[in-house]
Amino acid sequence: MLELFPDQPVYEYPQLINITYSFLWAFVLASLIAITHKLTFTGDYYPKNFFQSLVLGAVVTTLVMMAIGDSLARGLGVFGAMAIIRFRTRIDDPRDVLFLFAALSTGLAIGVYGFTISFVGAILFCLVAFLLHLSPFKSYAHHNHLFFSLAGSDKLESVLTLMGEYCTHYRSIAMFVTKENVLRYHYGITLKKGLSKEELMQRLLILEGVQHPKISSNEIEQA
Repeated sequence: MLELFPDQPVYEYPQLINITYSFLWAFVLASLIAITHKLTFTGDYYPKNFFQSLVLGAVVTTLVMMAIGDSLARGLGVFGAMAIIRFRTRIDDPRDVLFLFAALSTGLAIGVYGFTISFVGAILFCLVAFLLHLSPFKSYAHHNHLFFSLAGSDKLESVLTLMGEYCTHYRSIAMFVTKENVLRYHYGITLKKGLSKEELMQRLLILEGVQHPKISSNEIEQA
């Protein structure tokens, strides 16, 4: 019977069994990393395509490493083929980049039959991610950006009170002066569950002193 974590192919078994076993572990460990990312995510909505990217990325990396093996020629060929593909997807949160790198590294280790490294590494990574999520260093991902102008800075306190009612977390990103010499504010916000952007916008519109409120998913304000 196959060992649970062999660090090399078990040659007494057919190659198909070794390959299937490797892909199975790549899927399981990448799914564990993806589930950890989902459980520790703090944004307004979870990107399901990123969840799939974590799992599929590990499986593809395993496939590539198995195809390369210890052949330098294959490695150069794969490198040349990958150079043709251009990945232009923007990832704003460095934490997401690390989760993606962890999934790819897991697939890479399994692709060279480093099952012990991949298993221990994936478990420790997920454990540390959970501990950081429960610690004061918990991260917040803002998928909504609030822009508004104020006739006077003394009105800011009432806006912050309103944001406290509607948001689990908010932070100031920028403050600048418009051409009309009016203060324009930019906040990153995370809405509470069950509350909508429309409700917050309606409250902002009737708030005294607030001008031109806007809620956007883009941190760069569009006209």
